[in-house]
Amino acid sequence: MRTIEVVDLTKYYGSFLAVNGVSFEVKKGEIFGFLGPNGAGKTTTVRTITGVLRPSSGEIRVLSYNILDEREKIKARERMGIVPEMANPYVDLTAMQNLKLMGELYGMERRGIEKRSIELLKLFDLYEKRNVKVRAFSKGMRQRLILAMAMISDPELLILDEPTSGLDVISARLIKDVIREEKRKGKTIFMTTHNMVDANELCERIGIIREGRLIAIDTPEKLKQLVKGSVSVEVSFEPMKLEPSSLSSAIRVELTGDKARIFTNDPDATIRELVHYAESNNLRIVSLRTLSPSLEDVFIKLVGDGND
Repeated sequence: MRTIEVVDLTKYYGSFLAVNGVSFEVKKGEIFGFLGPNGAGKTTTVRTITGVLRPSSGEIRVLSYNILDEREKIKARERMGIVPEMANPYVDLTAMQNLKLMGELYGMERRGIEKRSIELLKLFDLYEKRNVKVRAFSKGMRQRLILAMAMISDPELLILDEPTSGLDVISARLIKDVIREEKRKGKTIFMTTHNMVDANELCERIGIIREGRLIAIDTPEKLKQLVKGSVSVEVSFEPMKLEPSSLSSAIRVELTGDKARIFTNDPDATIRELVHYAESNNLRIVSLRTLSPSLEDVFIKLVGDGND
């Protein structure tokens, strides 16, 4: 069953083509990541899916509703929770007041709002601050509250734009734990992120957009197979010294701190050369491990390392 269906989505801003014939689907109960460099068309795509923008052409169905139909769009939005780019709670209201206001906007009953608000404040470790005005909150606390506000109506679909961007480790981990728990409950999560570690840890499938076109979509592990020559061996010697020219199997060598990362098409040969190098130079091997291509390697390979 599909929660989101996008078919040949195209969006122009005047003569500028921001999104060009994008098609994909998000399955019910999955965490789907949507990645791309700045200016690639991510935000425009998200805004059309949520009904904020009307596409120039194409079809969008969310929770079986046609987003291009105004009446159906309203019904779809009642069943989704949205954390848009640059979202902010009302800073002159308390955490509890923000949640109650959001519950009222969703048309929830007062008793249900109170119960759900307390539940979410405890979930996001904000209960002790429930009567404090948000103006005094840190960025991490505000982001946790924003996600709580999006979840007030217990939506079937969460659409999250950069949910952990710029957060401290504790807040980011808490938000990721909540995302996993919502998925465990059968909810669908569509998220954009620039954090490749988060995408790799959380997402079951990932779509990558570049210059308005969807250029890849698959599981993280299958996407990593697109990158050739990015298998590497990481080694740390004591004392740390390495002559890259001594490794005939190396494609390139990166020396960082007390480690070296050797990119290779033949990790077995590279490991043998490293062991021989250590023995020949009376070095102690502190650590030695093989690394597969990362999602960041895939991203750089597909979209380049420049900004749009």
